[in-house]
Amino acid sequence: MGGAYDKIKAQSKSVEEHYNRTTARIQQIQSQLENAVRSGKLKDKVCVITGVGSLKGIGRASAILFAHEGAKHLYLLDFDPTNLPNLKSTIETKYPDVKVTTMQADAADETAIAGVCEQALREEGRLDVFFANAGIASKDTLENTSVETFMNVMRVNALSCFLAVKHASAAMLKTNASRGKPLSSGSIILTASVAGVRSGAGTIDYSASKAAVNSIAKNSAYQLQKTDIRVNTICPGLIETGMTGDTFDYARQRGTAGKIGQLNPMGRFGVAQEIANAALFLASDDSSYVNAQNIAVDGGLSSSHPVVPGRWA
Repeated sequence: MGGAYDKIKAQSKSVEEHYNRTTARIQQIQSQLENAVRSGKLKDKVCVITGVGSLKGIGRASAILFAHEGAKHLYLLDFDPTNLPNLKSTIETKYPDVKVTTMQADAADETAIAGVCEQALREEGRLDVFFANAGIASKDTLENTSVETFMNVMRVNALSCFLAVKHASAAMLKTNASRGKPLSSGSIILTASVAGVRSGAGTIDYSASKAAVNSIAKNSAYQLQKTDIRVNTICPGLIETGMTGDTFDYARQRGTAGKIGQLNPMGRFGVAQEIANAALFLASDDSSYVNAQNIAVDGGLSSSHPVVPGRWA
């Protein structure tokens, strides 16, 4: 009996130590730009990012990172305009050399998406990066998911990505030697999810929409062959953002925060900055030969079916 109790105590201590280590690592990741050198990976690039409104979101983290890496002009969109002024002032204060245009817009509105691409061409003569990050999630079970909920999730998550590919690629095909773009080129990045790769990571409507996003990237890349316009998706695992905030708040209230993210091999959740780093890679010329890929950034979650080590039945 005593041996079993000692083993439980040891395991509990291990969980606590791992959580403390996770917390320290995440704090380090979130502060990575404080003293980081600006390497200019996006120098002269004109970029559009949708879904930038959440203060803990992937879009906001990406916008700040893109500015840090020298983007020439950022066009930043969100359906909810509440936090747009703060994002604009944050970037302009720290990176005064970067132009920032914010706008309230529905990422699934064709007029809005076509319009921002045309605006980039009109004002800057080029479009180099479009990060279609806007998305929503529902919480309904199969039995309780209405047709209206299903179609709205598909509209916001999948239609928005189709519109991004359609209109951004048309803008990226246009050349402008006087603005340093003698040949067509560009990078289109779509936020999908591990829920669109394997089951068990989201509701049916959300998972279906993200599977569609993954398919859009693969198919559109072949529609755009030999144009040097690349289309890829990022498939995040469990990331602490505004969208997932309720899950994290609930766990912390129950005192089970240490269990968040335990299904992946790294044993932790991720933060928006880690997805932004992947977006930067895809936006920059570092990924010049990466195309039509669904890239999981999930701590290894999608590499395997969840198992309990030592238990197979």
